[in-house]
Amino acid sequence: MHGFWGVFWLAVILKIPIVALLTIVWWAIRNPPVPEAEREDDGGGPRRHTHPRGRPPHPPRRGPHGDPLPAPPDRVRIIRAPRVPR
Repeated sequence: MHGFWGVFWLAVILKIPIVALLTIVWWAIRNPPVPEAEREDDGGGPRRHTHPRGRPPHPPRRGPHGDPLPAPPDRVRIIRAPRVPR
């Protein structure tokens, strides 16, 4: 009797959502689509005109009087000595 409820659950109860899904799909296919009325205007909604975007703002000036950018740091080069065979 313990195996009956497991089989009943799998064979009957879990099929209810599947039957509901198939019923909804059948109902959606059965109803014909409603044709939209043809409009002479563009739908009556507000029309958005695209315009070019403005330039981004300039970066802030350095210091109170627009001081120049600081000089980059000196480059450091690593000199590799030739290997001496042992």
